Amino acid sequence: MTAPVQPALDGSVPAPTKTRIQRQAEDYETWLAEVWPKFIAAAATGRTFTCYEIADVHDLSSPPNPQAHWGRLMTLLKDEGYVRTAGWACSDRPTAHHSGVRTWKGTAAARRAA
Repeated sequence: MTAPVQPALDGSVPAPTKTRIQRQAEDYETWLAEVWPKFIAAAATGRTFTCYEIADVHDLSSPPNPQAHWGRLMTLLKDEGYVRTAGWACSDRPTAHHSGVRTWKGTAAARRAA
């Protein structure tokens, strides 16, 4: 069920807006090609970050399976040597209710790759 749209005072109905949550990649490989360079660039800075911070800053689309693919992305980056675990933080994601999330930090390999 969708919420009703409130018409403007002149009677016109505003065009629906497409939010970041509604954008979802069609397949994993396409999504990975979109997000990989953004995370490599974030890792190259050497600062500590969360997945949501990078996705939010770059307005990245959601993967086909968000529950599994965000973690898989970070595992791939870690396995390739671009990031390492840095600790934990409270999530800034609005739907996460400040739950704990893993933080990541770029490695020297990421700085060389950038």
